[in-house]
Amino acid sequence: MSPRVTRAVGGLAFAALVVAVAVLPAFVNDFKAQQYAYVAIYLIALLGLNVLTGYTGQISLGHGAFMAIGGYTTAILMAGNEQFGGPLGGGLKDVWTLPFAALVAGLFGFAFGLPALRLSGLYLALATFAFAVAMPSAVKRFEEWTGGGSGINLFGTPELTGSLTNVELFGWELTFNDWLYYLTWTVALLAFAVAWLILRGRTGRAFRAVRDSEIAAVSSGVSLARYKTLAFGISAAYAGVAGGLFAIANTFVNPDTFPIALSIFLLVGVVVGGLGALSGLVVGAIVIQFLPLWAQGEDLGALLPDRIIAETQKPGGPAIVYGVVLVLVMFVIPNGVSGLFHRAGQLVARARMRRT
Repeated sequence: MSPRVTRAVGGLAFAALVVAVAVLPAFVNDFKAQQYAYVAIYLIALLGLNVLTGYTGQISLGHGAFMAIGGYTTAILMAGNEQFGGPLGGGLKDVWTLPFAALVAGLFGFAFGLPALRLSGLYLALATFAFAVAMPSAVKRFEEWTGGGSGINLFGTPELTGSLTNVELFGWELTFNDWLYYLTWTVALLAFAVAWLILRGRTGRAFRAVRDSEIAAVSSGVSLARYKTLAFGISAAYAGVAGGLFAIANTFVNPDTFPIALSIFLLVGVVVGGLGALSGLVVGAIVIQFLPLWAQGEDLGALLPDRIIAETQKPGGPAIVYGVVLVLVMFVIPNGVSGLFHRAGQLVARARMRRT
């Protein structure tokens, strides 16, 4: 397809997504609305990780740590940490903490990207994984800021919108879960649009040049240091927003809120969605949220044979399912769902050419 047709199809698909997001709460219950809110949160994190790994070629296994930084930033700004002996009193409304979560996590990502310039491939992946491993211990170490292992409770605080009373929005009365759904998806759609604008311009071309060939990128005038650290900063900022929303959705943060496995699951989501493309990331986010439930026989998982459901309900079952799904994706659709969409578009274009 021509670039003009591709953009038109992409625009229509995005518009269809917006309409689907707007009307979905009318067809699902309150609990399902909360689950789909988590899909939006994961989508934001996947957008950032795809900028770093899919478009710039820098493998990260520590994205969950940047989410933790954003989550704790939101929690501290909302509830404060005076009860732990810290200097901050909180009092900031949940929505207004998100820019700060993006800023703080983005600065950490930029700072991490500077020493990471000397690493690539497996070595960079191990360095980012070490960051994720160290994060829970660091959170516990700075107990006066983070509450240590006890964490920070947000439930029932006036700063948490919808926590005490329902939310009035444009004459509608929303429960906390419905409000959370619309908040997360509004942020996710805005984040999607911003990522698209960044990646379609000069910055996106520089990212892809670094990914495809660093030598060719340098010879074309692309600064590796500038764009690699910029990719880390943007990716971490997206993770910070996702982490802040994750803290709001959980109404609580502690070191276990952002486990090491979260970073692995995010990488699985990006691979399923498609590296170096945005169109399939919604599917990747759905997989992260619902695959463990499907593995335990809920929703679509009820279609599985009872014997398989019994096996996946054993300890470690969902993790095994993640591994099996990732292997199958690599064999069946190695370019992820986005690659499948691209392939379908090519087949349609060829069919049209044959008719003409």
